[in-house]
Amino acid sequence: AGYMKKQPDITNSMRAILVDWLVEVGEEYKLQNETLYLAINYIDRFLSSMSVLRGKLQLVGTAAMLLASKFEEIYPPEVSEFVYITDDTYTKKQVLKMEHLVLKVLSFDLAAPTINQFLTQYFCHHSTGKQVESLAMYLGELSLVDSDPFLKYLPSQTAAAAYVLANNTLTGGSWPKPLVEMTDYSLEDLMPCVEDLHRLYIGATQHAQQSVREKYKGSKYHEVSCISSPAKLQLN
Repeated sequence: AGYMKKQPDITNSMRAILVDWLVEVGEEYKLQNETLYLAINYIDRFLSSMSVLRGKLQLVGTAAMLLASKFEEIYPPEVSEFVYITDDTYTKKQVLKMEHLVLKVLSFDLAAPTINQFLTQYFCHHSTGKQVESLAMYLGELSLVDSDPFLKYLPSQTAAAAYVLANNTLTGGSWPKPLVEMTDYSLEDLMPCVEDLHRLYIGATQHAQQSVREKYKGSKYHEVSCISSPAKLQLN
């Protein structure tokens, strides 16, 4: 999780800019949210074992999004479209070469647990309405942008924290008993992550990266990014 400390040339804020851009790419090509989550999983796994120069970070991100699209989408965009979205910063050959390197570093293992998958499971198990679902999805996606502190949490934990915070914001509820039983997480277990996510939620309007917020202003997501965060957490 603390791999960024070992990266000599890239920083948390560069990663945040990359993730923010990939959110825009996902919207531009109408990709599944899961594709975005998978791409970021691939990027983090790649960066945890390979040193990357800042000029190549967007290339890693582009290759990861291409791989995730092939894995998740029925009709993935063509390589040429991924070259186009980088404003021709890289050639088709460079993107394909990086795609091959990412595959090798990931040992061709492209299935990965994501916050998105866990949120889907939690809401299938205990639904609290579409608006709560959209708000939880928004909070989950916000956490992708900030590697510090969120890389230290498991996707199942961040998803649970997003559920708690969304449910609490809109209904006054928190972490229902059926989900405690399903996950073995108590509310107490989740509180450090809930508090980190709450801090992120409060600061979202001031965050340097705004793509996630813009995305969730849409009616498709019930305009949940316009809902103000509670100033104080009142969880029971």
